[in-house]
Amino acid sequence: MATSLAEIRARLLEQDTRQSGNNNRQQGDNAIFPFWNIPENSTTVLRFLPDGDETNTFPWRERQMIRLEFAGVLGGDESKKVIVTVPCMEMWKETCPIHAEIRPWFKDKSLEDLGRKYWKKKSYIFQGFVVDTKLQEDTTPENSVRRFIVNPSIFNIVKGALMDPEMDNLFTDYENGTDFRLTKTTKGQYADYSTSSFARKERGLNEVELQAIADHNLFNLNDFMPKKPTKEEVDVIYDMFKASVDGELYDPKRWGQHFKPAGVNLGNLVPASVGSDVDAAEASFKAPAPAARPTVAAPKPTVVEDEDDAPFETADTTAAPEGKKNVNDILAMIRNRQQK
Repeated sequence: MATSLAEIRARLLEQDTRQSGNNNRQQGDNAIFPFWNIPENSTTVLRFLPDGDETNTFPWRERQMIRLEFAGVLGGDESKKVIVTVPCMEMWKETCPIHAEIRPWFKDKSLEDLGRKYWKKKSYIFQGFVVDTKLQEDTTPENSVRRFIVNPSIFNIVKGALMDPEMDNLFTDYENGTDFRLTKTTKGQYADYSTSSFARKERGLNEVELQAIADHNLFNLNDFMPKKPTKEEVDVIYDMFKASVDGELYDPKRWGQHFKPAGVNLGNLVPASVGSDVDAAEASFKAPAPAARPTVAAPKPTVVEDEDDAPFETADTTAAPEGKKNVNDILAMIRNRQQK
């Protein structure tokens, strides 16, 4: 796992160069923070954390999904539009039969809109803390480490900050990281997050946040990615794509054992031999045990803020009240767990 800003910047530049050359909710899991529901003209403060998978250079994972629209379900409600979301094979650097088909469409003005309809949609999975928000959630998970699924516009702000030479430390750093201020406004009829930015000041994680990581560990973000389709499933995806373009209904008997429309109960329309009833969009969200936190560097004396924004010294050796661990204790616990 990358521990330096320079390594991440180098990897981002490598990806951008390569891409330029090529172009010449899980059920019952409320760990995902629904930031899109925050009130308009408000700012929610987030703190991103590293991926629990130490082999991942970045503190995020990129998903590429394709939406296939059908006018209805064959044998069911044939007049209610449904959407089947499937993974794009380009996520695994392999040929996607849908994109191989639609790329030439963009050379024809009359087919551009149809091409955009089937073009892959990117989203990015992060994890971290909700430091401050005006959103009132009905319930919140016991584990305060949340997941965030952000769109490209928000992701580009994050990526842009990483490439900013004035950012000295990685924003996920426990002691010298930076909070992200997610601001929601409106532009026309749509939500706009373009004024979001990282805070100007660095902030060390407080005792409560460090304790949450010690208690629950970090998520392995790869566990929430779509599984790679088999060759048979790739053929099914292409078959569904052709049927969608031709205006056919979704056929549970042909495709139900592989991919299902989101939010639709197919009941006995799917053959009894079918094993999976998870649609491809949500197949990415399982409920794995979080991964262990990557190794933390030895703490340096620095001023950080606790949950009440009252500064205290991490180098302070004053004993913590009985039953409450100070920052140094929590950091030591995390390091010991990693070593074991």
